[in-house]
Amino acid sequence: MKSMNTMAEAEEKTKGVFDIDIKEMAQVGVHFGHSTSKIHPKMKRYLWGVREGVHIINLQKSAEKLKEALKFIQQLVSENKVILMVGTKIQVRELVKEVAEACGFPYVIERWLGGTFTNFNTISQRIQYLNELEKKIAEGEFEKYTKKEQAKIKEELQSLKRKFEGMRNLTQLPDAVFVIDMKKDYLAVKEARMKNIKVIGICDTNADPTLADYPIPGNDDAISSVRYILNKVKEAVFEVKGKREKKEEEKGEKEEKNKNN
Repeated sequence: MKSMNTMAEAEEKTKGVFDIDIKEMAQVGVHFGHSTSKIHPKMKRYLWGVREGVHIINLQKSAEKLKEALKFIQQLVSENKVILMVGTKIQVRELVKEVAEACGFPYVIERWLGGTFTNFNTISQRIQYLNELEKKIAEGEFEKYTKKEQAKIKEELQSLKRKFEGMRNLTQLPDAVFVIDMKKDYLAVKEARMKNIKVIGICDTNADPTLADYPIPGNDDAISSVRYILNKVKEAVFEVKGKREKKEEEKGEKEEKNKNN
């Protein structure tokens, strides 16, 4: 197996618009896969070798694929398309929520509900019910109920919020889904493919990369690895939004100038 130093030497080749640093990727553990017994055959093309019974992902290929995914995300954001982020593993839930909210993306961090895409009308109705129930509680419509009944209603509200909070503003099927763990949230990937929704996903060595339109070979278990990738996503989104805001500002200044003239 080639050394990690050799892998890091390829760093300069991958730098560009998103400044993907292979040394940094190695430091946060993006390259660590699963044990050799858990390899998915179609991930072999993205492997560097084996270390102590664990597959090592080729970070040069990871960087290339990450760039492709980031460019696609920027294209979607520039066209005001919708990306749904999915990360239901306990250790990444808060991170996914934080990044999704910062980017203005809807998200799912609790268990994926079967039919979210394939039976979207029902999901939309539940989201609408959540909004209506919350509004009624805020307006005091349930104050005439007994304490036991009120407690039951509030319990129902909390249950609905856990399931649908991140999708409140999802009024139609998303244009793409970003999946943190392709294997754990396989149902989300499957439904997305059934509805022709583009899939962007972090692919660990136990996942099938061909299920994603934009696979990102990498460690989906270590928080440091997932954080690195999601921070790159956030940077890519902010870059597009920053350019858009600057353009709108310049347009406003130009209109104001023409008005004064």
